[in-house]
Amino acid sequence: MRGLAPRSGVVVCDVAGLGPPGLAQVELLARLELAARRGGGRIALRGPEPALRALLGLVGLGIQVEGEVEEGKPAGGVEEAVETGDAAS
Repeated sequence: MRGLAPRSGVVVCDVAGLGPPGLAQVELLARLELAARRGGGRIALRGPEPALRALLGLVGLGIQVEGEVEEGKPAGGVEEAVETGDAAS
């Protein structure tokens, strides 16, 4: 996976043609994600069907989808700020 990952460390996997989601697809994607993490990267899915995304969520695999911001990270170019006089300050 190290040889496939660009500088960002994210390998994009096109899953649009996988067919109906099942445990074989989940196992394959889990193994790819594990290999990517061991190499210091991650995978991102391109074109997953809603049923595949639901199945991955059901089994607890939070694999990133290409073009979506990873949970817990701000979108590119977005900065968080606290205004003076704000109740939080």
